Amino acid sequence: MSALPPVVNLQAFEAVARRRSFALAAAELHLTASAISHQVARLEAHVGVRLFERSAHGVRLSTAGESYLSRIGGALSAIGSATEDLRQGVSNSLYVHSAPSIASLWLMARLRGFAQQYPDIALNLSAAHTPSDFELGQADIDIRYGVPNWPGLVVEPLFEERILPLASPAFIQEHRLKRPEQLLGVKLIQSNVSVVQWPDWFAAFTDKRAPDRFSVRFDRAQMSLDAATQGLGVALESATIAGRHIAERKLRPVFGLDKAVKCKVHFAVYPPRHEKRPPVEAFLTWLHAQASKA
Repeated sequence: MSALPPVVNLQAFEAVARRRSFALAAAELHLTASAISHQVARLEAHVGVRLFERSAHGVRLSTAGESYLSRIGGALSAIGSATEDLRQGVSNSLYVHSAPSIASLWLMARLRGFAQQYPDIALNLSAAHTPSDFELGQADIDIRYGVPNWPGLVVEPLFEERILPLASPAFIQEHRLKRPEQLLGVKLIQSNVSVVQWPDWFAAFTDKRAPDRFSVRFDRAQMSLDAATQGLGVALESATIAGRHIAERKLRPVFGLDKAVKCKVHFAVYPPRHEKRPPVEAFLTWLHAQASKA
């Protein structure tokens, strides 16, 4: 038996998983619900596991189905994009995947410059916490966040960041924040995925321990920063990623820029085989030029 299932079966599975409905998936793919059901059944027989849990309340992915979708979803998307590029006569395409916060808060504001400088490159940008799978052809370049531990890939740091307490001017004034120890008496915002956490900052600039509880927690810097602008507390985030918030005076470093933990946590990552592709070379040159201004 071939290891690769028929593409029509994979399309049916992905559509049902995304729409959580055989009927909606059938309408999307212009098939009958019965045809969709048979295609999913053939896929389940092919892989030897049940991909969906069916009940009177509807359909949901099984644990195996969730794992399978995370592996094939990007591959199907890449196939679809490549096919559309071919139909449209696009030969100079570039697929960039990025961590969400740097994509929305830093990269998007600069992409117009890339488009103007390289009008012949068709840029496709996606963003998610999960890194792209280069073996599945999901991306040419991945802008990743975290501690660099990606063997077999070229890893290029983008810039050094200053991670520091940020709050709205009104919040700082209301609580008369002047000393680091005063943060123990106000609400702190927790960013769950941040490499630098509140205990790291307190250890660097006080002789106090960070609190064990936080008023609110988020898994994206965008939400932490927005919460801080609304006066929900003090966020511990990158001054670079929060650049727009600071420039618009929605947020301010609570104790100035010197009370910051410095680190490199954003990286351009790609397989060595991508290095000599002209669109990749162009994007990396442009990206590092932008990062040098941060």
